[in-house]
Amino acid sequence: MKTRGIIILSVIMLSIIGILFYKDYQIRHAKIEVILKEDLTIEFGEKKKISDFIIHFNGEKILDDKEIDYTTIGKKQVQFSYINDDNIKVSYQFEVEVKDTIEPFVWLGKTYRVEKDQNINLIDEIQRGDNYDRNPKCSIEGDYDLTTIGKYPLAFIISDSSGNTYRHEFILEVYEPLGNEAPSPEPESIDFEKIKKDYKTENTKIGLDISSWQGDIDFEKIKNAGVEFLFIRVGSKNSSTEYFVDKSFERNIRLASQYEIPVGIYYYSYAGNEKEAIEDAKWVIEQIKDYKIELPVVLDWEEWSNFNRYHISFYELTNIAEAFLQEIEKAGYQGMLYSSKTYLEHIWFKTDYDVWLAHYTDKTNYAGNYQYWQMTSNGKIEGIKGLVDVNIFYQSH
Repeated sequence: MKTRGIIILSVIMLSIIGILFYKDYQIRHAKIEVILKEDLTIEFGEKKKISDFIIHFNGEKILDDKEIDYTTIGKKQVQFSYINDDNIKVSYQFEVEVKDTIEPFVWLGKTYRVEKDQNINLIDEIQRGDNYDRNPKCSIEGDYDLTTIGKYPLAFIISDSSGNTYRHEFILEVYEPLGNEAPSPEPESIDFEKIKKDYKTENTKIGLDISSWQGDIDFEKIKNAGVEFLFIRVGSKNSSTEYFVDKSFERNIRLASQYEIPVGIYYYSYAGNEKEAIEDAKWVIEQIKDYKIELPVVLDWEEWSNFNRYHISFYELTNIAEAFLQEIEKAGYQGMLYSSKTYLEHIWFKTDYDVWLAHYTDKTNYAGNYQYWQMTSNGKIEGIKGLVDVNIFYQSH
């Protein structure tokens, strides 16, 4: 009996070994057909999965269709598995390259004005940045003298570590203030009733964003005028160091609730890294936790005139914004990014968060996605003494 048992066990073991060898043979000789796209490059910061580079493979589904690391420049080995047509799991590997082909960006128009005898470094004064590099190389071509009034034709040249170079020709105007310059003309206001007539549809709502700049608002009047939502400033920081609550925040949010006007919140941030952004978000959450917030909580980052001092790339800036918005959404609110058309097109990377577009025009030509459109800062409405920002909300934009 013992010998018979040994024989049976041996047969079973041989059968298992045979199956394993057969499986191994099948895997090693499994049919693999993968056709890749010709272009195996990714733009830095561009989100792409493995499947985005595959034209055809002899199977139905990739088992691990991961997002490829786009956060550093260079060549990346990509490996994935799939079940082929013979129902065998097979693996395949290929190489992609993450490249940066985007030119740096410069905050420069046709003319740049500097007051005579200012003790400045012109290169440091001109704001610029890059999607990847924190400190791209900059130079100015041409001669100028900050102690002599005149107009100097110059070129600002900026290059990043990938060899992308941008040259911007401009006129440097060195001037001496006369002390009796005429005051700037009052901006032409746009009546809220006209905005309603032009933009109110079944798909839109018309609202305002408000802060202490608008003083004591008559909420009954703006409600009767047809205001359908409000974004209220919660506060910011003094000189980017100490938090403060907007002087009108508590009054504005209390009366908005009393008159049943849906409310969103915006916060002006000076955050220069993700840690500061998360701290900002936590402070905002603490200020608004006792109020009914139906609309998004918005990050308003507009430190463009001081961008050089931050020493960050545009990619890092986007990560800062997302750190704030992620913290906001963890607390149960909807996060949203506010910015103007120029910066949305040239600075911010695409995010999964909704956008509040600022573009002061009758009809925006911004091609990206947005949910709210701040179409003027010169709105005039009964109940507010001065001018106010007017916004269009697209309910299914």
